Amino acid sequence: MIIVGLGNPGKEYHETHHNVGFMFVDEIAKSYNVSFKLEKKHQAEVATILVNGEKHYLLKPTTYMNLSGHAVRLFSDYYNIDSKDIFVIYDDMDLPIGTRRIRKSGSAGGHNGMKSMIKEVGTSN
Repeated sequence: MIIVGLGNPGKEYHETHHNVGFMFVDEIAKSYNVSFKLEKKHQAEVATILVNGEKHYLLKPTTYMNLSGHAVRLFSDYYNIDSKDIFVIYDDMDLPIGTRRIRKSGSAGGHNGMKSMIKEVGTSN
């Protein structure tokens, strides 16, 4: 499984609403006491966690929000990870602050990072 946090690299974006995805996977990494490492060939920072003996990946694309799907496709193709095993965490300006929504499928809803994900991964599920 890949848990992808969408965001933008760089200090100017560090704690902005657009980086909620990065912040989320950072907290997961912290709770498992693992660090992210830059993997240039995948255009992402990657951390690996073990859950019940099974390997899972945390991913922070370094491509900037609008091209994040490219990094996810590179990574999932390399490790042969099916799209049903990709979970994406991102900000949604249409929801009130602090509101969470979990869904199995849907449109990008105007979110450019999700548009890139759907285009590159080939599904809106």
